[in-house]
Amino acid sequence: MRIPSLRKDGWRVFLSIRLVTIVLMGCLSAGALRAQTDIDAIMMSKRNFCTGIMYGNSSWTNYWEGTLKRNNENLGTVSTQSVSIMGNYGVSRKLNLLFGLPYIQTKASAGQLKGYRGIQDLSLWVKWMPIEKEWGKHIFSVYALGGASTPVTNYVADYLPLSIGLRSKTFSLRGMVDYQYGSWFTTFSGTYVHRSNITIDRTAYYTTGMHYTNEVYMPDAMQLNWRAGFRDKGWIIEAVADQWTTLGGFDISRNNMPFPSNRMNATRLGINLKYEDVFLDGLSLTGNAFTTVAGRNMGQANAFSAGVFYIIDFPDRKKKTAVSASEK
Repeated sequence: MRIPSLRKDGWRVFLSIRLVTIVLMGCLSAGALRAQTDIDAIMMSKRNFCTGIMYGNSSWTNYWEGTLKRNNENLGTVSTQSVSIMGNYGVSRKLNLLFGLPYIQTKASAGQLKGYRGIQDLSLWVKWMPIEKEWGKHIFSVYALGGASTPVTNYVADYLPLSIGLRSKTFSLRGMVDYQYGSWFTTFSGTYVHRSNITIDRTAYYTTGMHYTNEVYMPDAMQLNWRAGFRDKGWIIEAVADQWTTLGGFDISRNNMPFPSNRMNATRLGINLKYEDVFLDGLSLTGNAFTTVAGRNMGQANAFSAGVFYIIDFPDRKKKTAVSASEK
């Protein structure tokens, strides 16, 4: 049975990760279905385009100020809601193009800080599967991905923890390996994220020393992701462990606000679920839940999301023309 790559079988879940929001989506193809994301080990079928909407919610009361875990009564519970439009197009069975664009709203339940809302960053990914080996029930695949993101609005970055993003342009490189036996699988990936410097609405600021400029150096970051579970033509159920590490930066000083170039580390555990062929051929439902189990200069967030997606199967014009000619 063919699982990791899609011929006409469909595809899997799209996952877009940011420091303040984590959103998940799922898609499928006409006929038997499969979903896909930029961080899983499944490819979308050629000339199939999947798009849909995902709702996400994340909230925290406790956070890590450096390594010190505490709460802040001036903030209460900080919550983030997001509505994201996402999609994936299969250029070929081994090459996919993905995108995501979230609208985000933040809020604090206490204090005088006002939340923000707006469109955040456009994310684009190219996903390539150069190696795929199959013997019996065993399948081994290797993937290479390149991604970029850029802000699409001039939102305020220097207003953490209530800003909707960090307003840094990013470029990411990811390597991923997947092993599957029957319907059981495990996937591991590592990502390096380069982040551009940003400018803020101050002429001077203090980190570990005084800076007389409005430009802020943004350290790069790394992400490690492991997932394992069950996937067949109807269900995808997987456990996920994720580690985000900022390669530099500094800790929040005592009783101070976070700053965009802080060292922000987080370890999250969660589960992804997806059910395909619901109500209508080509329709899928997806959801996930995550909790932060360890962190540094981050909120101890609990998050969930749910979405609905549909796939459009674009016909092969050459084949269609050939069939039409043969019918004459």
